[in-house]
Amino acid sequence: MSDTIENQVRGPKRRIEDLTADEIKAATGAILLADGSVFLGKGAGASGIATGELCFNTAMTGHQEILADPSYAGQIVCFTFPHVGNVGANVQDEEAASEPARKAAVGMVSRAPITAPASWRAEQSFDEWLAARGVIAVTGLDTRTLTRRIRQDGMPMVAIAHARDGKLDLDALAKLAHDAPGMEGRELTRAVTGAAAADWQSADWAWPEGYAQGPKDGPKVVVLDYGVKANILRRLAGAGACVHVMPGSSTAQDVLAEKPAGVVVSNGPGDPAETGKFALDTIRGVIEAGIPVLGICLGHQMLALAVGATTVKMTQGHHGANHPVKNISSGQVEIVSMNHGFAVDRDTLPTNAKETHVSLFDGTNCGFMLTDKPVYSVQHHPEASPGPQDSFAVFETFVTSL
Repeated sequence: MSDTIENQVRGPKRRIEDLTADEIKAATGAILLADGSVFLGKGAGASGIATGELCFNTAMTGHQEILADPSYAGQIVCFTFPHVGNVGANVQDEEAASEPARKAAVGMVSRAPITAPASWRAEQSFDEWLAARGVIAVTGLDTRTLTRRIRQDGMPMVAIAHARDGKLDLDALAKLAHDAPGMEGRELTRAVTGAAAADWQSADWAWPEGYAQGPKDGPKVVVLDYGVKANILRRLAGAGACVHVMPGSSTAQDVLAEKPAGVVVSNGPGDPAETGKFALDTIRGVIEAGIPVLGICLGHQMLALAVGATTVKMTQGHHGANHPVKNISSGQVEIVSMNHGFAVDRDTLPTNAKETHVSLFDGTNCGFMLTDKPVYSVQHHPEASPGPQDSFAVFETFVTSL
């Protein structure tokens, strides 16, 4: 590939030695890619240094929800939509279901500076929220070039830094990026899982009242927490379930002792095969007991592992709020939110597994069910509502079946 064509596809690769003294002096933020590429900008959010896997997200809204999603633990999000922050942040949009789950995305990259909030729901600026959450941000970067790099070469490990005094050690950052471990083989769920079992109270949000209270009666649903998003719990309660959250380290005996009508295996970060090393026995025990099980995102992947399938690392993953997924049975196309860097290899699903959903972007598996057990799963996030609420029925269907 000629340099001209490479620049058109990926953007020019600038290294530390290519920077001018004035460029370095003007920067208060930077990201360094594992291949030695450097991007300078203005720091925002928390000060400090972090390493993580860089992915791009195409959502135009919901930036607080995205960065607060525990599934993004260990990742740095490059937003393709240029404007970030105009709706500010507020407590009601919090997605961490427990204090450990606040350890979500470690960094953020945007094209434009963070704007002042212009929403009646804003309680603080997005920049203040980032700082309070410990999320390091760099603005003013060429996010189009970064996105093209990820599409072409995959999600790289990077180092991100924000130094308010402008003292950036670029050589040290380059070494951190080069030495950072990739996502394959990483077990990250233990860091974002609640330590103790607890009942969940709130249900769906409605204007102007806010969150409703969950039902006092109804089928009991145990949620195995691997970094569960709060809105999954709200949607279950809104569908009529009494929700009881248990740590992902719980045993099958622990779960069955609760006498649940159904079990949900939650979303979460990291490599599902690594999490499966301690979680699959629990999941298999619940399946063998004949209890209805619903898996979401990481939960979908671990259910697949539990029945004998395998998972694979994706090149660029799926991160956005406008992904078309086809429901094979009904033929309906749903516009869904996605956030995953691993996928289920459909060719390894057992004969008693029926594929139910498929991505119309790349044809990857997005759901399956067992033909001989009440087990269902989806790769996308049916609790998210980026405008469309196409997948909310996943929860109603599951709860009403109990």
